[in-house]
Amino acid sequence: MSYSIVGGTTPTTQAAFIPELWSDEIVATYKQSLVAANLFKKMPWVGKKGDTVNIPSPSRGTASLKTSLSAVTISSDTSSVIPVIINEHYEYSKFIEDITEIQALASMRRHYTEDAGYALARRMDTSILQLGRGFNSGSGTAAYNGAFSGADGTTAYVAGANTGLGALTDAAIRRTIQRLDDQDVPPDNRFLIVPPSTRNTLNGIVRYTEYNSVGEAGSSNTIRTGEVGNLYGVPVFVTSNADTTLGTTPCRIALMGHRDSAVCITQMNVRSQTQYMQVNLATLYTADTLYGVAELRNLGAFALAVPA
Repeated sequence: MSYSIVGGTTPTTQAAFIPELWSDEIVATYKQSLVAANLFKKMPWVGKKGDTVNIPSPSRGTASLKTSLSAVTISSDTSSVIPVIINEHYEYSKFIEDITEIQALASMRRHYTEDAGYALARRMDTSILQLGRGFNSGSGTAAYNGAFSGADGTTAYVAGANTGLGALTDAAIRRTIQRLDDQDVPPDNRFLIVPPSTRNTLNGIVRYTEYNSVGEAGSSNTIRTGEVGNLYGVPVFVTSNADTTLGTTPCRIALMGHRDSAVCITQMNVRSQTQYMQVNLATLYTADTLYGVAELRNLGAFALAVPA
């Protein structure tokens, strides 16, 4: 004899607290929210031990003239290593009481997963974008003493007095491209990251609007997260997470560089966990990730100071 059971607890009715669903939704939002992290070099380190990864950094060699019947010229090279310390461990947690879980709509879970994914992605982007403070022999502080003016790409930016601060111009873009060319930075895999205020400025630059009005920027039919156009073959990305500098005048940083100028090493991908706390009649929900970032090529990217 069979019975029809009504009102039982099933995976469907309790789906809000099945970790696999939380994880799937968070990872999806996390990936969709990344901007800077998708542009720089990435190295997976998931499941491996240790807190530091040493990346070899060989110097460029030179070719020697080979004359008839002479021996080849042996070139010497002492490679250095760049340590990447994996110490960026960020988490997002919520404490959800049973009464809330019982009375809330299913959209509550969707909100938390989207919010967690966005928060963790924004944190990773922040870590990578702030590497811009050290490019061009900068001090690594928010003073950005290695940055140039967005007005011409040549005048040095001075924090505090905000000397050199200016809206991004076509001349500054071309000058920064030349800086990368002068350093033999490969033309492919370059990018320009700008704050929303500079995207507004770009819409007034004739070269930008002309280039993108003919469909060049989207010719691959695969516009990446945050991509809003193309300038002289350099894809342009916008993020509200662009770094802010020190100074009396509000100032943001636009960053032009190459993928290999910095690296992000992930030791633990975004993880989602839930734990029922009977003493509180509530569920603790936590999402976290572990990674490290480091500059690889000092002159592989340049910062431009622009108005906020």
